[in-house]
Amino acid sequence: MLDALDTAQADLHGGRAPWGRGLRPPRHGSLKQSIKTEVLVVGGGITGSLAAQHLAARGVDVVIVDREQPGLGSTAASTAMLQWEIDCTLGELTNFYGFDRAATLYQRSAGAVHGLSSLVGALSIDCSFRPRSTLYLSAGEAGPSALRDEHLLRQRAGLPGTLLDHAELLSGFGIDRAAAILSPGSAEADPVLLSWGLLHDAEARGARLFDAMVTEYHDAPGSVTVETDGPFVIEARHVILATGYLMPDFVRCGIHQTASSWALATVPQAPGSLWRDGALIWEASQAYNYARTTADGRIIIGGEDDGTIDPAVRDGKMPQKTAALVESLVRLWPAANPVVDFSWSGAFGETEDGLPLIGAVPGMPRILAAYGYGGNGITFSFMASRMLAELCAGRRESWFDAFAIDRPPPAG
Repeated sequence: MLDALDTAQADLHGGRAPWGRGLRPPRHGSLKQSIKTEVLVVGGGITGSLAAQHLAARGVDVVIVDREQPGLGSTAASTAMLQWEIDCTLGELTNFYGFDRAATLYQRSAGAVHGLSSLVGALSIDCSFRPRSTLYLSAGEAGPSALRDEHLLRQRAGLPGTLLDHAELLSGFGIDRAAAILSPGSAEADPVLLSWGLLHDAEARGARLFDAMVTEYHDAPGSVTVETDGPFVIEARHVILATGYLMPDFVRCGIHQTASSWALATVPQAPGSLWRDGALIWEASQAYNYARTTADGRIIIGGEDDGTIDPAVRDGKMPQKTAALVESLVRLWPAANPVVDFSWSGAFGETEDGLPLIGAVPGMPRILAAYGYGGNGITFSFMASRMLAELCAGRRESWFDAFAIDRPPPAG
């Protein structure tokens, strides 16, 4: 696991991604004195910005601290495929937790993407946000029959989607796979611009953003006091940990692990040479690759995940991982111009059941956390922002338990 105090933004991702170009991040000042606030958000990336914006919009006094430029850590490594489909299929979650619970979680995920879309529209955030369908492609042992079973479960859960056979997929999208599920309701964005837009709105509503590193947390019955790398402390009624893939030592979870992923963006493609509707593409396999397009006509493809933790080792693998992704792209879309313009790597957290870790830190009820997003980073970030705001207000719903940090390993 990466150490939260000793790890810098440069350790969270390597290379260069095409996000946030031409704009500057929100300015954050230095702490001049010790302060008090209702909620302290630690981390100014996409999770922290969503939480801060939502809390500020509800009239809560919010302080955000980030020791580096907001949005340029874990968020900058995202490919920002805002899917409601979860890393574990509905079938897998049903085996773990039963159909009713699994269906509810999938429906909540779909609702999160819809909610995020509505929020971006209401705030007029310029972040290349575009609604997208997804193509879930058969791969490996997950052939047409496996996708058919998954599709039937989704229908039972009231989730949208159409099962495509080989002929329909080839004629409709030009993709040569045995089968796919085509589902509406997802989206894509520039994750850095999205994060910055949310922070700007939070600040406009009174949130305060400071350049500071939290070094110690002191959880008391009525408040949490945090020490910083300067002479000042911050006292808050609640603290939200939104530190990307840097999990403090006191947040322990037996079903979470840190891994690495790689991605690239091609040069802009020739007009008319991309697949239909710019659908988000991902594969029905354990270690899947995924692809999307961008507003300026590039193809992004990512994956090649492995258990690398050390940042230097991860970034040293970038040439071979980039080459493997180029090969995957050419197989998936032979018409692509595979010249690489951007390539990058990043750390990410995942769990055994594909569900995030959202809620109170065990034994520290005033410290709330959001980690372990897997391939659903921004979707789960939105969900976390709403859940954590409810918990800060002293309200909780029974379905929150599915994301408990100390939940047992799945039994299926």
